[in-house]
Amino acid sequence: MSFYVYMMASQRNGTLYIGMTDDLIRRVWQHRSGVVPGFTARYVVKMLVWYEIHESRVEALTRERQLKKWNRDWKLRLIESGNPQWRDLWADITA
Repeated sequence: MSFYVYMMASQRNGTLYIGMTDDLIRRVWQHRSGVVPGFTARYVVKMLVWYEIHESRVEALTRERQLKKWNRDWKLRLIESGNPQWRDLWADITA
């Protein structure tokens, strides 16, 4: 089983959300659809802009907590290092 740490954005350089899941497609669909009330629904955070895969839940949770402590510039640089155009990666994970 794989675990994912991911970042969603409202738009390029917009509001960011960091999360962790064991089912990236389901979780991103929930954010995109707005079916779960909360931060991403309130701030219209629907674009998957970055993710990474981990082999254990503990490893993924540790990474999620680490990223949440990062300052905004570090997060933006991480996104842009792998996704400089800020493409929505939804099509990539559902293909």
